[in-house]
Amino acid sequence: MPRLPAYYCPICLWPAPTGEICGACLKTPPAFTRTIAALRYDFPADALIQSLKYQNNLAIAPILANLLFARLQTIAAKPDIIVPMPLHPIRLRERGFNQAMEIGRYLAQQMKIPLLPDCCSRIKHTPPQTGLPWKARQKNIRKAFGCTIDLSGKHVAVLDDVMTSGASLNELAAVLRQQGAAEISNWVIARTLPELNQTTIHTM
Repeated sequence: MPRLPAYYCPICLWPAPTGEICGACLKTPPAFTRTIAALRYDFPADALIQSLKYQNNLAIAPILANLLFARLQTIAAKPDIIVPMPLHPIRLRERGFNQAMEIGRYLAQQMKIPLLPDCCSRIKHTPPQTGLPWKARQKNIRKAFGCTIDLSGKHVAVLDDVMTSGASLNELAAVLRQQGAAEISNWVIARTLPELNQTTIHTM
């Protein structure tokens, strides 16, 4: 399975020479506290995730959950709740399921942490983020989420399948902050990263 680099920013997982917070996160701190991923988004991890999302292969959900569960054995403190990245009702009807929710069912059981699938919602139907540049992703996802629960002082884990630019995760984290969340951890199956032998400018 494709692994993450040895050293990366603890907030966004972007490659960083000594594992320090990257310049982008220092310049514009995101609303989330940290990101934990099981894998790098590359073959065959990408094929597994795409098979779950687009081919209705729900049997892959527990496999992905187990990969992330293994990675989470090293965390210092468990969050209070897990919130799966919500889908807009239109997309949910089209797909028939929320892949983050399907992964979350197994992970919450393993971690013994409550899964709250209905506390947050996607209130704005947006085009897919795939292929959009960073600034367009930010604009596309702005004001896309709502949250109805009091999260005062809570540590929330937001579960998603893939983190690419982080725009959706950051927008949802901002809403969770408004509801009082004290810490927000992104838990993702895979993180999209540049080729490690190339110099890549991080614009997050």
